[in-house]
Amino acid sequence: MNETQKTIEDFGEQWQTFRSNPGFYGAVALLSDIMGPLLPAEDLRGARVAEIGSGTGRIVNMLLDAGASHVWAVEPSAAMDILQANTAGRSGKITCLPIPGEQLPADLGLEYVFSIGVIHHIPDPRPVLHAAYRALRPGGKLLIWVYGREGNETYLSFAEPMRKMTKRLPHFALLALTAVLYVFLELYIFLCRFLPLPMHVYMRNVLARFPHVTRYMTIYDQLNPAYAKYYREAEARALVADAGFQDVRLYHRHDYSWSVIGTKPENPKAGQSGR
Repeated sequence: MNETQKTIEDFGEQWQTFRSNPGFYGAVALLSDIMGPLLPAEDLRGARVAEIGSGTGRIVNMLLDAGASHVWAVEPSAAMDILQANTAGRSGKITCLPIPGEQLPADLGLEYVFSIGVIHHIPDPRPVLHAAYRALRPGGKLLIWVYGREGNETYLSFAEPMRKMTKRLPHFALLALTAVLYVFLELYIFLCRFLPLPMHVYMRNVLARFPHVTRYMTIYDQLNPAYAKYYREAEARALVADAGFQDVRLYHRHDYSWSVIGTKPENPKAGQSGR
């Protein structure tokens, strides 16, 4: 089993355990926080969009709550049944595609394609971005959110060595370790209320607003996948630009991650064709 297949399997198992998206974790306000100044949520009203790596349907529901008219939800893992359950009652506005991102159908004429928290788990994401390009109408936009290396240096100094072990742990053992680390996370969040510790803005403004079960899941999420890449600014920009997108802009979200948006040219021959 290669890294890509193992990562899909890991997330399928993860979402079988952490099925719900409560409170701020599943709110349009968090989607707006992720997109930042790159894309106002109100621009999604009436839009036809796709989301690559839909997991339990969290972002799908956010997009529909923001006013998207239809969402193509791409999810290759065993989480598809959970996604369908979490979006029940909205089936007329969702097309569920149990396929990897690079198989997103071409020529859908979409206004937007999103991939939030997914690209950094794909060893070679270029085919996925080319598929997104082909699915968009001319002038359509791609927005991705990826882990950043800038701003995460302190965290990565201990998280990356730890992941070499934890990504090999069985599910039950990783859950037990997560329970231990959760105590330290809660203490760190508390201290960030008073001290300018690394990532204190994110801790106060985002993670502290998550329900406890979601904070627990966040730890598991960091330790579980077989593959995770932390992108430098230049790498994130080049990834989108090299897929043929123009007017590529980045937002250093809470100084620890990158939101990136790019536009498919009105005349696609002016850029790459999403090969």
